[in-house]
Amino acid sequence: MRAVLQRVSSASVTVDGEVTGKIAAGLVVLLGIAPEDTSAIVTTMAEKILNLRIFHDDQKRMNRSLIDVAGAVLLISQFTLYADTRRGRRPGFNAAAPPDLARSLYHHMGAELSRQVPVEWGVFGAEMAVDLVNHGPVTIILDSDDR
Repeated sequence: MRAVLQRVSSASVTVDGEVTGKIAAGLVVLLGIAPEDTSAIVTTMAEKILNLRIFHDDQKRMNRSLIDVAGAVLLISQFTLYADTRRGRRPGFNAAAPPDLARSLYHHMGAELSRQVPVEWGVFGAEMAVDLVNHGPVTIILDSDDR
C-alpha cells in the first residue's frame, strides 16, 4: 500500500462538475493499493496517518498529529501510485490491485480513519479534479513495504 500525504489548509475533489468531498485543514491522502495488501496493512497505515507528527506546535515545529490538530482527511483512490515506468513511455499498472480488492480496502481505510477524524471522499474509479492548498508545503510518502 502506498499513500501520499499532503498537509493542506483546504482541499476539495470534484467529479463531473460536482464537489464530492471538501475539507479545511488536514490531509489529502492519495491511496494506492497493491494485490498483496490486507485489512491488517490498512489498519497499520491508518494508525500511521492519524499519528504522524507533521503539524506545527506553538513553536512552529512539526510536533502534532492530525488527531492533535482536529484535522480532516480527503481520501482519494489513486492506482497510478503503482505505475511501472521502467520500460517505454507508457506506464504499466499491473502492480496495482484489481478494482474489487482496491475498492474494498479503500473503503476500509476511510472507515479506519473516520473512527478518529472526519473523512471526505473522492469517487473510486472516477476521473477526479483535486484542488488543494498544500500548507508548508509538506508532502510525505508512506509505503507499507518500508515497514
